[in-house]
Amino acid sequence: MCLYVKQYHLLCARVFICGFFFLYITALPVFAEATDQWSLESRTYVKEFAGQLKAELVKAMHAGGPVNAIDVCHIQAPSIATRLSEQYQIDISRTSLKIRNPGNKADVWEREVLLQFERRKQAGEQIDELEYSEIQQAKGETVLRYMKAIPMQSVCLVCHGANINDAVQNQINKRYPDDQATGFKEGDIRGDFTIIKAMN
Repeated sequence: MCLYVKQYHLLCARVFICGFFFLYITALPVFAEATDQWSLESRTYVKEFAGQLKAELVKAMHAGGPVNAIDVCHIQAPSIATRLSEQYQIDISRTSLKIRNPGNKADVWEREVLLQFERRKQAGEQIDELEYSEIQQAKGETVLRYMKAIPMQSVCLVCHGANINDAVQNQINKRYPDDQATGFKEGDIRGDFTIIKAMN
């Protein structure tokens, strides 16, 4: 009798494993389609964020030079992120391995993606093509996550390079006393746009 019971339990276990494996395999195309669509959607959010921020920076540079641009990053960038987050029901921001705003510190997943981007860049990928998306379980809900690398451009070196003039450095120190975001070179990865969205 014990032998039959053991065989029955073994059969149930095999059925469960096979069923789970079948569900996993059949779900893979669905997840792939969801992440592809999410990446496409996220690119539009990033383009809008980057476009609005760039417009404000250009306006500030023309009005008062790079010192004014620091204030845009300090005040306008978070405001733009908040507005877009509310408009599209997402959480969009920027982060980096070398942050300026302490509120933009990367979480564990974001840091891993940032390091992955550095490796991919070293392997020859272009920075403006570096992106990554993933479906995760977080706090009891399913969320979509996306990150896209931000290349360091020559104009950004005025505030983020190795040779920063005194007036700009003083304003950085005033706004960001714990700043880490200097010493970059053109062609470095400045950081990333990062987006989170709950799946309905």
